[in-house]
Amino acid sequence: MAEPTQVTNACVQARTTGDCLRIELCGRWKITEPRPSFEELIGAQLPERIELTMDAVESWDAALVLFVVEAMRWARAHGMVAGFSALHVSVRAMAEQLVLAEASRKAPAPAPGLVTQVGLASLDVWRKTREIATFVGECVLAAGRLVRQPHRFRWNDCLSEMQKCGAMALPIVSLISLLVGLIMAYQAAVQLRQFGADIYVADLVGLAVVREMGPMMAAIIMAGRTGAAFAATLGNMKAGEEIDALETLGIAPVDFLVMPRLVALGVMMPLLALYANLLGILGGMFVAKSVLEIPPAAYWVETQSIVDLSDISTGLIKAAVFGVLIGLSGCLRGLQADRSAAGVGQAATSAVVTAILLIIVADALFAVVFNVLGL
Repeated sequence: MAEPTQVTNACVQARTTGDCLRIELCGRWKITEPRPSFEELIGAQLPERIELTMDAVESWDAALVLFVVEAMRWARAHGMVAGFSALHVSVRAMAEQLVLAEASRKAPAPAPGLVTQVGLASLDVWRKTREIATFVGECVLAAGRLVRQPHRFRWNDCLSEMQKCGAMALPIVSLISLLVGLIMAYQAAVQLRQFGADIYVADLVGLAVVREMGPMMAAIIMAGRTGAAFAATLGNMKAGEEIDALETLGIAPVDFLVMPRLVALGVMMPLLALYANLLGILGGMFVAKSVLEIPPAAYWVETQSIVDLSDISTGLIKAAVFGVLIGLSGCLRGLQADRSAAGVGQAATSAVVTAILLIIVADALFAVVFNVLGL
């Protein structure tokens, strides 16, 4: 017969009867006090059967249940026959639930292989491409309905968005465009002064601002300002189930929410680009007057001689396309946003990144097309 093992109030007595190990639990079992360990108690013994009783237990809590769980786990691991019928029904039920929960717990799935990862990435790209194509197709159909039935268009909402993305964006567009013109003129002045070609600062700044930097900087500003605002607004509406309410009423969200924003941004972007061009040229003029001592009149005449209508037209075409791309990106990400505050923030961030990416890609395509056309 084994000696009783006692740890504070909880104690265990084990004795062997034939091929059966009988374990008697006694004392007061508390989770806040030390308790016996089943594995230490069993040691190297490998009985064919174990039985637990708790007739001498004065009080118990989760500590006793954990001891019984250890016994069940050990018996299952060694393929032993265990008898727990003498235990209190509550103790046995709770211990069995814990053991079953451990057994049903799934092992972490192995990391997918390279082929699986490529397949999953391809499916994700296909799904996102299909969503974008569907959204663009809905916008094209909505534009057709706008042309056929302009009286059904929400002109008041469009004018409100034009004010937000046009007039209210003038301060930041003015600052950035003026600084870009100043920087370009100063960098050009440092190099051209070495060759006595100071006057050509006007040519460089004029062409660069009108054809590239004016539309580009205005588009980048609007992507961070207006594109994110579109995504956040539509994302909040989706989280508040307002878009679901529109669909329930039979109102297409693209017609009601997207088209006024697309039209407003497509109309205002060329105007903002013209304004950015003017400020960029004025910034170059200021540097030419202060650094190179070129009179403003001479600078303006040189700019007029190099910049013609084709240069301005290419910039305006770019600006209009950039505006549509920014509107599409912001509205698409807003409609795709998760129904949570975090989802709205992620949609705004994604809208800015998508818009800037599309702007750069579109500008590269325009450069190739205009070069082929000789513009």
